[in-house]
Amino acid sequence: MRCRAREDRPPVRRPGRTGALQVGHDHDHAHAAAGLNRRRLLIAFALTAGILVVEVVGAILTGSLALLVDAAHMLTDVLGLGLALTAGHLVRRPATGRYTWGFERAEIISAVTQAAILLGVGVFALIEGVRRLGEPAEIPGGALLFFGVVGLAANLASMLVLRGGQHDNLNMKAAFLEVLNDALGSVAVIASAVVLLTLGWPWVDTVAGLIIAALILPRSLRILRQAIRVLMEAAPEGIEAGELREHLEEVPRVLAVHDLHVSRLSSTTAVLTAHVVVEEAAFTDGGAIEILERLRTCASEHFEVCFDHATFQLEPPGEREAEGELHA
Repeated sequence: MRCRAREDRPPVRRPGRTGALQVGHDHDHAHAAAGLNRRRLLIAFALTAGILVVEVVGAILTGSLALLVDAAHMLTDVLGLGLALTAGHLVRRPATGRYTWGFERAEIISAVTQAAILLGVGVFALIEGVRRLGEPAEIPGGALLFFGVVGLAANLASMLVLRGGQHDNLNMKAAFLEVLNDALGSVAVIASAVVLLTLGWPWVDTVAGLIIAALILPRSLRILRQAIRVLMEAAPEGIEAGELREHLEEVPRVLAVHDLHVSRLSSTTAVLTAHVVVEEAAFTDGGAIEILERLRTCASEHFEVCFDHATFQLEPPGEREAEGELHA
């Protein structure tokens, strides 16, 4: 459905800041969700820090590569969850005169850091695993099984805590995936311990370490890619700037749209700005307000992305040339 087909529809007026699109964005609910997610992260942080100590002791006692890699992964989770907690606190702080958007982007910085740490652990595990294939170590299967079971129990508890908030933002998603990777790593540790106890194959621990690395790398790369897209202010997935421009230009009395920018401030906040050239008479006959409302309606109802901030600058014909190179 295109905008011209909606000419008979009265403009939709929404309360909120002038020029900013307010669509389905309940700030009280958002703050409540942020507080709940912070508690979830705090519980997961405490569980992960506790099990890290247990796994480090286990890796020292058994000499297991799988347990060592899982402990290293657990260390990155402790650091990552700590970063996520810090980011969760910062994003709740209000905007200031210096930080006019607030601190929402702290979530993305946290996600990038977590993904980079995970990537480093995965590469280390691959290198160490290949080295150990030719020199398999003797690993006590019973002790390995014990530490694997303890680690899995703690990971499952953390997953249950974080599960409810994993779709709220990229920060929570990264934290949940880290704990999920830990759980899969603990499963690999348990499996290698069972094989050691039943078949006595010494190289199975190294293979388990390589499997854990294989689980870490794709997920860390995916999170890193998504976070970098936000930092580079790429258009949200599902939005193509050319298509959006054409769509807005179909609004009655709109002559052209230029300097269109659409990006994400964080994984949950989308921003749209555009200069819109309209008929000069619209500034004298009261039509500018109706045009602005139709532009907002087009942006809010015809695309999958919900824009939390949409700003349209209405201009008369010839204004772009007067601006010179400022918006070239």
